[in-house]
Amino acid sequence: MKGIIQEYKLFTQQPHNMKVILITNLLYAMVLPVVEIFVGAYVMRSTSKPIMVAYYQLAMYVGVVATSIVNGFMMKSFSVKNLYSAGILLSGLSMFIMMFIKSLGLFELGMTGFLLGAASGFFWTNRYLLTLYNTTDNNRNYFFGLESFFFSIMSITIPLFIGGFISQMDGKNVLGLYFDLNLCYKAVTIAVVIVTILACIVLHHGNFIDQKPKPFLFFHYHILWRKMLLLAGLKGMVQGFLVTAPAILILKFIGDEGSLGLIQGISGTFTAILVYVLGRIAKPQDRLKIFIGGLFIFFVGTLCNGILFSAIGVILFVLCKVLFQPLFDLAYFPIMMKTIDVVAKIEKRNEYAYIQSHEFGLFIGRAFGLGLFILLAYFFSQDFALKYAIIIVAGLQLLAYPLAKNITKQSYI
Repeated sequence: MKGIIQEYKLFTQQPHNMKVILITNLLYAMVLPVVEIFVGAYVMRSTSKPIMVAYYQLAMYVGVVATSIVNGFMMKSFSVKNLYSAGILLSGLSMFIMMFIKSLGLFELGMTGFLLGAASGFFWTNRYLLTLYNTTDNNRNYFFGLESFFFSIMSITIPLFIGGFISQMDGKNVLGLYFDLNLCYKAVTIAVVIVTILACIVLHHGNFIDQKPKPFLFFHYHILWRKMLLLAGLKGMVQGFLVTAPAILILKFIGDEGSLGLIQGISGTFTAILVYVLGRIAKPQDRLKIFIGGLFIFFVGTLCNGILFSAIGVILFVLCKVLFQPLFDLAYFPIMMKTIDVVAKIEKRNEYAYIQSHEFGLFIGRAFGLGLFILLAYFFSQDFALKYAIIIVAGLQLLAYPLAKNITKQSYI
């Protein structure tokens, strides 16, 4: 108890705007597991085709890139805080719209995926920008460690709660309402909208200062930033699989969303504590050690899935995925922001130019990863794609370590 009080006191000592962003992200952390896990599961149940889930994800990532460009122009008329709020609200509303569509064909999946991607584009680009302006290289490990702690804890509790809700309510009558699977999903989505509203209220307690609008679209960058874009591409390759693969594999081998939430939660508590401690004690020079640890864990998990391709293999893969993602992000985001600090000064450009181009780098990687899955599923089989596409992208992602090492070395010269 004494330790918890000390950690709380440490949090209260942080800059006001940093605390506001963290609390906002804590609330959004309740939304993200729904977006990442249950939207994929909903699409999978509605279409019964993993390839359609991949198509939905691809449409979503197109929306992210398109919105990151639109967001840059809108910053001339709206504050970053308001655009950030719009992304938070739109993420809940886009899910709400999807749940009320009666059939999910190619057109409907493409449109709803693009809309959710648009919400993510507003959210992530403005989140990066506010974090960049309101943190320093010295406190970013703590910031992302605490944020990863929030997301890890919520990745445990939210899937368990929602999975339990769906399992218990499916087929029951409450106050004259018959809860089938679709109505259960709609009830969850309404709760998501309420949480997004609360997150926006908290965000508006921040005293954020907007920078003067500057040009943000460029096609030539310093060599250091081009290396960072390549690193973003390697990161993006596995992101689509982190969203779709667990839902597809668990529904295929194990069972329903309740099982999905339970398996995600097995290693989540350990991961949450680990990333918080690392964020608390790790120094900037320790980031590469955390980075390679996360990469290795994920690669081992993909091998377990590909070799075993059974319920046990899926469980091992999901456990490794739950551990990998926050460890990787804990190291990746401070590296990215330090690189932006450096190249923005060298090129004398708006920081948003780098955030927007970073989204494009992520998209290239995401499109490659999902495209690989779709091609393997089309020319071989969906099982073949589920086995080997993830191993291929995880193996390629191991190249991220020497690249990150080179970027870090140049960023501190």
